[in-house]
Amino acid sequence: MSELSVSDPQAAAGRQQSAEQVREFFAGHRTVRQYRTEAGQPIPLPQEHLDAVLYAAQRAPTHSTSQLYSIVQLVDPGVRARMAELTGNAHIAAAGAAFVLCADIHRTAQILRLDGVEPGAWPDVANHFAVGDAVMAGQNLLTAAEMLGYQGCWIGGVLNHLSEIVELLDLPAGVLPFSALTVGLSAEDTPYRPRLERDTVVHQDRYRQPDEAELRRNIEQMNPIAARGGQPGDWARLLKMYWGAGGAMEAREAGLSTVKERQGLK
Repeated sequence: MSELSVSDPQAAAGRQQSAEQVREFFAGHRTVRQYRTEAGQPIPLPQEHLDAVLYAAQRAPTHSTSQLYSIVQLVDPGVRARMAELTGNAHIAAAGAAFVLCADIHRTAQILRLDGVEPGAWPDVANHFAVGDAVMAGQNLLTAAEMLGYQGCWIGGVLNHLSEIVELLDLPAGVLPFSALTVGLSAEDTPYRPRLERDTVVHQDRYRQPDEAELRRNIEQMNPIAARGGQPGDWARLLKMYWGAGGAMEAREAGLSTVKERQGLK
């Protein structure tokens, strides 16, 4: 079964939950990298659960009805192992299910040509909307998985060896991996992770620049997220590792730019 039956729209009123129920559900979100296994092997999602999360992914909003994304489910153990190696995320091989969410303008171009229409020259616009579609589909998938009792993890490590991943997954021009995503039964006790203060993130009508005191207060609030090995966390140091000069993101920049150009998304 590739798609679940659609409920009567009149039943939508029965979907409503209280504000407290919504808060409780999302407070239970955890990013999980250690999954339960049996005899060292992944515990796959039952087919009905897999159908449900993929149905949820395809019910995500999409720009201009275009559905500018594709999902590559990683099934073969060899492919999973290679993806785990390339991304530096071993849990791709151990999760109940693993996927790669891709921005995809290839299919749209095919459909246009099928109708005798030459695709326009819109690589930046396509990249913008296709990444958005991939994110919305992936987050729908993850939320559905959490509703079924699983936890998961977005994996930005696809950028570590992006060219090799494009080749491994045989992605045509117009298709670019955005992120991998794993889901499964958690085998770890992941603590509640803080977030920035709402007023620092949510602006009203105009962007509001936070002052130094507000930023320092937020850094203190976020420090626990960077705690490692029983040592107190230093969130600013963690951000420096990723986003500072010479950090991980800067190291990924050239590879992403090269692959985007090769895939026709730049």
